[in-house]
Amino acid sequence: MTTYTLPVPGRPAAAEPHTVYTVASGDLRPAANVTCWPTQEKLEKDLAAALTGLGWQVRRGHPFDAAKGHGFIDSQRAGIEVFKTLPKDAPLIVVEGVWQYSHHVLAGLRDHRGPILVVANWSGEFPGLVGLLNLAGSLTKAGRAYSVLWSADFTDDWARGGLRTWLETGTLTHDTSHVRPLPPLPEDPETALGVALARQLREEKAIIGVFDEGCMGMYNAIIDDEFLNPLGIYKERLSQSALVAEMNKVSDEEAQAVRAWLDHAGMTFHTGTDEATELTDAQLLSQFKMYIAALRIADDFGLDAVGIQYQQGLKDTVPASDLAEGLLNNVQRPPVFSRDGDRELYAGAPLPHFNEVDEGVAVDSLVTNRIWTAMWLDPATTLHDIRWGEEYDGRFVWVFEISGSVPASHNGGYHKSYSMRQPPMYFPLGGGTLSGVSRPGEIVWSRVFLMDGRLHADLGRATALELPEEETRRRLEATTPQWPIMHAVLHGVSRDQFMARHRANHLNVAYAPDAETADKALRAKAALFAELGVEVHLCGDVAL
Repeated sequence: MTTYTLPVPGRPAAAEPHTVYTVASGDLRPAANVTCWPTQEKLEKDLAAALTGLGWQVRRGHPFDAAKGHGFIDSQRAGIEVFKTLPKDAPLIVVEGVWQYSHHVLAGLRDHRGPILVVANWSGEFPGLVGLLNLAGSLTKAGRAYSVLWSADFTDDWARGGLRTWLETGTLTHDTSHVRPLPPLPEDPETALGVALARQLREEKAIIGVFDEGCMGMYNAIIDDEFLNPLGIYKERLSQSALVAEMNKVSDEEAQAVRAWLDHAGMTFHTGTDEATELTDAQLLSQFKMYIAALRIADDFGLDAVGIQYQQGLKDTVPASDLAEGLLNNVQRPPVFSRDGDRELYAGAPLPHFNEVDEGVAVDSLVTNRIWTAMWLDPATTLHDIRWGEEYDGRFVWVFEISGSVPASHNGGYHKSYSMRQPPMYFPLGGGTLSGVSRPGEIVWSRVFLMDGRLHADLGRATALELPEEETRRRLEATTPQWPIMHAVLHGVSRDQFMARHRANHLNVAYAPDAETADKALRAKAALFAELGVEVHLCGDVAL
């Protein structure tokens, strides 16, 4: 009889009574983890003070690493090893003051049996709120129960009350009464348009080009084919190495023509000569080659939308993709021709780009493009990070901000757009943004996400505001001043309601010329999603 040596799994320590355990998921980029650690350390101290004030002990699940200069879980393997040591039934708090890669901790959270709370600081300095929302969306997709909470420093009564409730019950419920199911739609031209476009999409089909998947640990941003294909949407899986190879085939003259077009259109480039800290002409030339290369590959495969991951591999190979992404999303943009020069590619139209290969955005931007085009509206659309916000003049005004994929028309044109070097801690090889301040106007916002094993879409209305220049500058300096910003007021949705409900770090926005048209476009979009079998939710004040 053969005898085998069977592995014996390690046994984590038993949970200590009246003790809460904490973990911190971080970035995969060492420079970001080191730079952001002081902010994370302050959040953990503030949270620990609140917890001990409520009579609980705090046990950090992993130590500060002096050699690395931070105390984050910085890889999936590191997360798996940390969770091996944690009591599986203990109350666990994931503490996030920064952007984090959700897959670092997802394996451990899937198996954890105790209650889970994800907390973030209410701060724009580093995107802790963005990290919280991404992890929440990932846990929602995974079907893992969790709670969320946010506070500037956890000294306020609301946050302390939330902590107390979670510690005592293992759950924390927020008000989401602003969300309601889609009612029967009226029989009108917008509903008919949405239904017709949905049937056309399902019958004729569309292809989204995916330059690698899983960017920045965003598990929630991967939508499996089984959910996409019934909509009529299929993936063309592409390698970012192919994008670099195609860039190398683009001539300097072609790239310089893009720069000349943008200079003539009035776009401002803040350039210097130090490659490590400034935006240079060489970096811009590379970005314009990426723009041309992306369109040529899209033409090769007949793509209807495209997503470039950039992080991680491209960041160590070429300058940032964001400027190219913003150009792709705009109707008016530098012309790009086929390799033989005979055809202009995607002439007079955007090639919708879904930043960071967020496939929820891919679905959303694709259908938005078709609805807005059919309604003779500007189809330029973009995602934004839900970065932060504060009250201004009696209203809560959100800071929506992304690394640079915003189309110029959202800023009021190229003459109101500018490009600055991306922050070195995220973008070691530099490259410029397509930046500016979003113009005032009426917008439709939306998010497609996975929950309970099916696709959902949240739809709402908002107004983009023009704030005084000094307030805009203050908000930029409190976040990332190189990036494009939108000042937004959501209709009928409070700050905490939005945070409690939103299932992603991103949301999509598209402009309409007035409130009445925005309502009509939203109705057409709701009809399209519903016809495709997506479960539609209306958020806040929506006129149907």
